[in-house]
Amino acid sequence: MSDIYQTGAFATLHRLKPDSLSRIERDLKTFSADHPIALVLPALYSEFLGTSMPLIREELSKVDYLSEIVVALGQAGEAEFRHAQSFFTDMPVDVRIIWTDGPRVSRLFQALEANGLQAGAEGKGRACWLAYGYIIAKGRADIIALHDCDIKTYSREILARLCHPIANPYVDFAFCKGYYSRVTDRIHARATRLYVTPLLRSLQTIVGHLPVLEFLDSFRYPLAGEFAMSAAVAGLNRIPGDWGLEIGVLAEIFRNVSLKRVCQSELCENYDHKHQPLSAGDPVAGLLRMTVDIGKTLLRTLAAEGVALTDGALKALQARYVRIAEDTISYHHADAMLNGLCFDRNEEEQAVAAFANGLQMACECYWSNPMGIKLIPNWTRVAAAMPALPGQLVDAVEADNCGGSA
Repeated sequence: MSDIYQTGAFATLHRLKPDSLSRIERDLKTFSADHPIALVLPALYSEFLGTSMPLIREELSKVDYLSEIVVALGQAGEAEFRHAQSFFTDMPVDVRIIWTDGPRVSRLFQALEANGLQAGAEGKGRACWLAYGYIIAKGRADIIALHDCDIKTYSREILARLCHPIANPYVDFAFCKGYYSRVTDRIHARATRLYVTPLLRSLQTIVGHLPVLEFLDSFRYPLAGEFAMSAAVAGLNRIPGDWGLEIGVLAEIFRNVSLKRVCQSELCENYDHKHQPLSAGDPVAGLLRMTVDIGKTLLRTLAAEGVALTDGALKALQARYVRIAEDTISYHHADAMLNGLCFDRNEEEQAVAAFANGLQMACECYWSNPMGIKLIPNWTRVAAAMPALPGQLVDAVEADNCGGSA
């Protein structure tokens, strides 16, 4: 059974009764009549060729409370786009594929740039941003949920427990972040447990107590790719275009949403997805790239909060991070020993060394350019600057899905 611990920063909703899925889904069917729910699936075409996406499709075919599913498809030509369409035939809910590389959507990106607005580079952040804009422009959903498409252990319980806190009219949440355990024969989640959490706690010792750091550190799994929010919040949030997406989203939630309306929900007993390689020698791939982008996002978030990060503070941060991360390895080693799990201490130490290298690169990038790449503008700003563009996005997606000439 799950614990019942509350961090105090915002509500934590636990999975206390694992057999309650049918009741939660009945509730969501009732709630969604007044507050429709849309699901966003940011996906690469390669994920349609693996085992996770067929499992996700099978589970979603049993869900009857969604108003629509929006798949933001990347790295796909026209043939791959058409295959993705056929993949979702005979679903009980409308499915729209946003062909993010298609000519119609590409022309919209060009129009944005011509008006001084940047939609970021190709990636998950831009894909999510497009899907949000499409759903908001259509006006059919009050709630938007999102999860990744590489989940090997997917169950529709994940979606139900993610949506229920936002859809339930008897509570008042506007944002819900998912969390879960990631354990097989060993403890996974290296980027969270050996980088993000030690880094957040190192920052607190260097710059002192800050509400934004307490907020971020209170999430059980800050890098989880599952979250749900009201459509109104989705319209206000800016989105990072790099691998700092999850941390950047949480920073925007801290900025835009009252903590009373934020929660995290335990989604499932255990969770497994595609494991990123460490790529210790390649700063543009794998977990090393992720650590660089996350580090830059955190440092720039603090700067935006008015924290003056000196060169000396950044150097102290790197040393402090290594100390806390090494202590964290000892904690996880003891946990693994108690539970009879495999634990490769040398591998853990190598990960920390790579993450420390990534943090150093993040500090150097921040020091040379504290502003960095601008966040993708929120849809409120886009609609103010280009009132016709949201409708044009809807038209482009509908035309692509209906097979018209581009």
